[in-house]
Amino acid sequence: MGVLMSRRQTVERVQKVSLAVSAFKDGLREQPSTRRRGEAGTSRRGTLEQEVQEGEEEASAGPSQPEESSSSAKAAWERLRDGRGVEPEEFDRANRFTPPAFIRPKRELHDDEPPDISLEQREQIVNDEMCEICEVWTAESLFPCRICPRVYHDGCLRRMGYLQKDSTVEVTETAHTETGWSCYYCDNLNLLLTEEEMYSLMETLKNCKIIPETCLTLDDFLHYKHLVHKQQFEKPMTEAQEEQAALQFNALDPDKKGHIEWQDFLSHESIQLLQKLRPQNALLRLLTPKERERARAAFLALDQDSDGFIGEGECRQARHTWFRKHQKEMLSCNVSISHVGPISEGSPASSRNGKSPEKILPATKQEEPRTVDWPSFLRENVSYILAARPNSAALHLQPPA
Repeated sequence: MGVLMSRRQTVERVQKVSLAVSAFKDGLREQPSTRRRGEAGTSRRGTLEQEVQEGEEEASAGPSQPEESSSSAKAAWERLRDGRGVEPEEFDRANRFTPPAFIRPKRELHDDEPPDISLEQREQIVNDEMCEICEVWTAESLFPCRICPRVYHDGCLRRMGYLQKDSTVEVTETAHTETGWSCYYCDNLNLLLTEEEMYSLMETLKNCKIIPETCLTLDDFLHYKHLVHKQQFEKPMTEAQEEQAALQFNALDPDKKGHIEWQDFLSHESIQLLQKLRPQNALLRLLTPKERERARAAFLALDQDSDGFIGEGECRQARHTWFRKHQKEMLSCNVSISHVGPISEGSPASSRNGKSPEKILPATKQEEPRTVDWPSFLRENVSYILAARPNSAALHLQPPA
């Protein structure tokens, strides 16, 4: 406990971290588990809790709000540029809850060279020991991200606005399961874009009259896709391409609400832009050790004769099941790939044939199946591995039938 207190004394010099520690205490107090926290310093906690409570009361009162639509639109574009997404209203009302400053990545000279990702050499997965927000270690439960090594207190996430009431149960129930939970860094695919790539995407959105932080209907989505295709290829979309765009819309709207959320649309467009602007070798460098380990487990489960090759149909199956989105019903990746996630409408019915319920491959292609080795398996599926990062149930990259 002495180590914890000395660490806290260091962190409390910074106001933001002090509030995060207070939020962590709030989260522990709300949990039903037993705690041994009869330490001195309760008066200090009470003081911080009063400050937070006063801030929440001020937030409930709210400003006079004579905001103009132009200024709100400008703020939305700034949030999009900075990769902050849709911010909770608390950030506008109380400055004490400040989101982190995201630094967009930069391309390196060697990014396009093939990375050395060995199939035989397994990687040891080690999570951080201290909360990413408050930088405090405790014996209480920390919630790990399933993509990166960061860990979090649920109270800290709540105070920072990244954990709303409807998602608290989801985080606490899935963070320690095979399904896992993505932190606010990994959940936002837009943060993978460089400044130049983000500028390109913003210009496209502006030219197509897309308003940030708004939902898109099917007509809006198809109209946008038509404009983008016309700008890129100088010719209209074909009927088949329009049908594929409609399938992508349905994949982004799993609850059949008739519209897609802004964050899902932004993630879809971000992964599309990465596919267009970066070679597969550069995308492979974006994979984390956790993602590479899961990809190894999936490949080894399919390579039952251990010859280093799998069938093309099996590779396609991985794309249609595990790689396209983590499912809450999924089991361990060490079992057969047919058991990793439920079989969906667009996925093959068995792990051995390359047939899909929607389309059956011609007999000529089935007679001469293509084999896929480990490097090819990674290259062909890297986009779907990245697209599976967000917590949303939407499929941000619909695999072709």
